[in-house]
Amino acid sequence: MVQAGAPGGRAPVRARVAVRGAVQGVGFRPFVYGLARALGLVGFVGNDGRGVHVEVEGTAEAVAAFATRLRPEAPPRAVVRTVETTWIPVAREAAFTIRASEVDGPAAATVLADGATCSACLAEVLDPADRRHRYPFTNCTHCGPRFTIVLGLPYDRARTTMRAFPMCAACRREYEDPLDRRFHAQPVACPACGPTLSARGPDGVALATGDAALLLAVAALCRGEIVAAKGLGGFHLLVDAGDGAAVSRLRARKAREEKPLALMVADLEAARALVEVDVATAALLASPEAPIVLRPRRPGTGVAQAVAPRSPRLGVMLPATPLHHLLLRGVLRPLVATSGNRSDEPICTDGDEAVVRLAGIADLFLDHDRPVARPLDDSVVAVALDRALPIRRARGYAPLPVATRREGPVVLAVGGHLKVALALGLGDEVFGGPHVGDLDTPQAFDAFTAAVRDLLSLYDASPSAIAHDLHPDYASTRWLEGLDRAAEPWARALADVPRVAVQHHHAHLASCLAEHGIEAPTLAATWDGTGYGSDGTIWGGEVLLGNAGGFERVAALSGFRLPGGDAASRSPWRSAAGLLYAARGAAGLDDGALASIPAPDREVVRRMLATGTNAPETSSMGRLFDGVAALVGIRTRCSFEGQAAMELEAAAAAGDHGAYPLPLRAAEGGPARFDVGSLVEAILEDRLDRVDVAIMAARFHDALAEALVALVRSRSARRLALSGGCWQNLRLLAATQARCDAAGIEVLVHRRVPPGDGGISLGQAAVAAARMGG
Repeated sequence: MVQAGAPGGRAPVRARVAVRGAVQGVGFRPFVYGLARALGLVGFVGNDGRGVHVEVEGTAEAVAAFATRLRPEAPPRAVVRTVETTWIPVAREAAFTIRASEVDGPAAATVLADGATCSACLAEVLDPADRRHRYPFTNCTHCGPRFTIVLGLPYDRARTTMRAFPMCAACRREYEDPLDRRFHAQPVACPACGPTLSARGPDGVALATGDAALLLAVAALCRGEIVAAKGLGGFHLLVDAGDGAAVSRLRARKAREEKPLALMVADLEAARALVEVDVATAALLASPEAPIVLRPRRPGTGVAQAVAPRSPRLGVMLPATPLHHLLLRGVLRPLVATSGNRSDEPICTDGDEAVVRLAGIADLFLDHDRPVARPLDDSVVAVALDRALPIRRARGYAPLPVATRREGPVVLAVGGHLKVALALGLGDEVFGGPHVGDLDTPQAFDAFTAAVRDLLSLYDASPSAIAHDLHPDYASTRWLEGLDRAAEPWARALADVPRVAVQHHHAHLASCLAEHGIEAPTLAATWDGTGYGSDGTIWGGEVLLGNAGGFERVAALSGFRLPGGDAASRSPWRSAAGLLYAARGAAGLDDGALASIPAPDREVVRRMLATGTNAPETSSMGRLFDGVAALVGIRTRCSFEGQAAMELEAAAAAGDHGAYPLPLRAAEGGPARFDVGSLVEAILEDRLDRVDVAIMAARFHDALAEALVALVRSRSARRLALSGGCWQNLRLLAATQARCDAAGIEVLVHRRVPPGDGGISLGQAAVAAARMGG
């Protein structure tokens, strides 16, 4: 806003205006140019390392109108955080101009996320008379690659991977015309001067280029073959979603047994044929972010059962690039579009790399010669309470920041071990790095290291602290321990940076509060699989009271043992055995829920539980879900993490069927405990009475919601934060929200970062800043 006491009268005045936010790569400078000229102002506008800087000169009334209109009239993809105006001496220029970017000073500008193809660009691609007809790399200031091509700040073509493609005369005219929608659109290109498609066989031998390569890929997909196609942030593996044999072949080659595969469809009409599309879903699918949206599937869709076996939901997205639009219009059927990698490995971004790493998976490679600056998966969201609930934050959302309430130190936060995403605190913002994934393989660990280097390099940042998980054996923590021996100088330089260890569930709490800009101590249910507790045990079903500055453990699930430790995450019967042992002792292991488990395996587990050997005690909510799924007969073994909990959620009947008891018991010298034994006994009684599995699943979910809200009410709290992977469960979330609404309790739900481990780096950064006085 214009400062109070601004000059008045008809004499010319001059103001320097600093605009911060996502204002580069969105057509903000031409917008400023047009606004200034419309108001009769002179001066200039340019990019710098922190955003956009403007100097305007004219009447005080016109300058005030300029500053007032910047925010509400900004381009659609711009996010204006602050507008700061300072009065300076007049310079008496003759016109308003757009200046070259300034590269001095710190790089803290918001890099815009990649945007899905806009309607104007798509119309050109589909118009036979247009010079960009069927050109797969068409874009403008409203759409196209941003984060996946930028190499440095400020955001200009010379600091993107498009620097290798000199513009032709026609593109140059568009790029230099302030009234053109491609004015300073850094990735602008056309068939005469831009990137080119190429098709290669499984042996890497070139087969075709340009549109001929695209037609080869369409033909391969129609034959049921698997195509690896390079998108914005790396390769997708594509196959006809209606061809069950082809989908099964993809699963076998990729070593992905049952985890659901994402679908890409041509438009909203095609999406409505597959899943339930409400207003919120339609807006998300058609948004510039174009995420994968998880929605209930419709019956009789024609999609192969192998796409999402035993799942009532499908993950559907619309094309994010002209290339994918053209592929879908050629195939005329929904496509499976899954990450171009082997299971547990990072996504491939380079064509030569893809030919090697995806050997034996892809039958054809559809490549192009625009380099990918950094790997970027598709984002995944669910629709919860009529709004987006992030599951995986990547293309379309990363690296957009979360604003903080105060300036803080430069903090690098490295996340945990699963679903890792980095964060970088700079000033009054925390920039979220994209989804890296689980750090279980050497390739994933290398991708994590590269992501750290890239994030620090992009923002030219030297951290004052590095925040990490309290768990000493997480790969991200071990990486820190080895920095002094790192081969790369940039990594060794971090060895002496102070480190801040953050308890896992404290990070979840701080993450949710940071999203909502809340600093007051707040009750939070931080429910997830496992996290290293402050007392050295495995937490996961916690209710904390606190903020970024600290926390108190108010309540937790009563403890039970996990025979086999981490092995229990893929073997729900082990969690069930721990629950039965806690409720009934050794006799509980004779329960029928374990009848399908081979006797030798049950005997090993019996000894583990009796002696405590390799059977750590836990309060994990995630493992409670797994154990209950086994007890009610849904699943005793999993092929991917969280599978049993997902199927338990899917099985739960709608409506009110009562709730199992989960009383809260006071505990001397520690947090109160939710009595899991009472819940297990009630489940066993229902099973003996042959109660339907759907009813048992519903009663379990409602037991958790009722017990939690009863705790909140007992403490006369008026606000509850929900964080942790268990809050991706929409049945549990809806049940909790309904009870909180009835009790007048405000609920804080994640909307910017995932509630699971993909969001904890934001909380780690907040905790580190609080400890450092930021």
